[in-house]
Amino acid sequence: MEGPIWGGGAYPLSGVTGWPDWGSVTSEPMGGGVKMVELAQNYHELEKCTEDILSVIKPTEDDRNKRLHAIQELVNSIYLVSSLRDAAVKPFGSFVSNLYAKSGDLDVSVELPNKYGFPTSKEKKQDVLRKLMIALQLEGVARDVNFIPAARVPILQYVSNRFGISCDISIDNYTGRIKSKVLYWISTIDERFGDMVLLVKEWAKAQNINDPKNGTLNSYSLCLLVLFHFQTCKPAILPPLKEIFDVDIPEGRAFNEKSLDKVCVENIAKFRRKDTGQRNQSSLSHLLATFFEKFCQIDTYSSERRISTYTGEIKRSLYWGTRYCCLFVEDPFQRSENAARTVDMLELPRISRAFTRAKNMISDSRADRNELLSLLCTPEVGSKLGVAATAGRYTNPGTSHRQHGLRGFLAANGYRDQYDQRARGSTGSRPTHSSGRAAKPYESQQPNCQQM
Repeated sequence: MEGPIWGGGAYPLSGVTGWPDWGSVTSEPMGGGVKMVELAQNYHELEKCTEDILSVIKPTEDDRNKRLHAIQELVNSIYLVSSLRDAAVKPFGSFVSNLYAKSGDLDVSVELPNKYGFPTSKEKKQDVLRKLMIALQLEGVARDVNFIPAARVPILQYVSNRFGISCDISIDNYTGRIKSKVLYWISTIDERFGDMVLLVKEWAKAQNINDPKNGTLNSYSLCLLVLFHFQTCKPAILPPLKEIFDVDIPEGRAFNEKSLDKVCVENIAKFRRKDTGQRNQSSLSHLLATFFEKFCQIDTYSSERRISTYTGEIKRSLYWGTRYCCLFVEDPFQRSENAARTVDMLELPRISRAFTRAKNMISDSRADRNELLSLLCTPEVGSKLGVAATAGRYTNPGTSHRQHGLRGFLAANGYRDQYDQRARGSTGSRPTHSSGRAAKPYESQQPNCQQM
């Protein structure tokens, strides 16, 4: 077994009517140069809330060790399958990028020996995952097993009986591994990035807009929105990704991990040498407030213009005529792909309202700690921070339009194909999980093996 057992042309749109001038965006909120102290009179309370939330959701060394042990028990199970004894087990996703929360899933790629370098067929991946599913069940390793063979990327999901970690297993997921590794290097530039990603994911879950199977944002697109925010602050905190890793990733191709690390380290060093100006000193709560301000009109965006973290700009889409989408967040590693392809026309206004609600609460001096925490974190996290259930001035956006019986709306208004693709699981989004998920085997839901 390999090495260690598991790892051995842009068009800026500044000045376009109805669009923010991204070239002049500062780390302070837009809108007449409003100062942070004016935007949030409860600034110190917000700062304390972000610290408290992070104290609950950030993983500890014990959380990391549980994931390492879950990887090892997968390795042990794989060894029982004679045809897989030469395979390598490689974690990726948020665990590798160091953007994971305590409750986060563990993404793992099982990489098969590939003498000739040809991409592994979908049928082969399905067959390997079936064998692995049987081995995991025979060993008593897994519960809540969910095999999704019809997804664009076949996947096996389960919860580790011993460690309680939700695991998503795919085969030869080189693309996911490259993305995770580059985002890890990006996160080393400034620690505020990782903390912001955790806070934004937690807020999105609390507001029910981190649910790709129901037409809202997947975690990868949320991560890219945070990255874009950090790129467009003044002074910028992070560089455009093209300055760190300027390669469009080919699908299904192996890569030289040491070479990738070397390129990222060298380019980050160049960025730090070039960045001789004043460092952005904004606090995390300041950055969170301006994040909500920056995207509170996200429902006015269209597929003709895309948010690009590759260039750190709003770009004119070269692909908009080939497919319909409500929101285009460019995948910086596969630039013809839309990381926000799961967002649909019914849910985008609700997503925008969630941003607006957050912006308004933070700017309201009457909002107390309980209201801020109720906005920013899930009930599970809030209960650990002593949040009392209230029906105050700010309410949760609640259930999606789909949960109000409007599933047929898209089809009735000319968007049948988009809805049917999501229902068949062809969108590339991974469903969100609660702890101890119960899933039916052979569900046709498309996982997002690009999760960060």
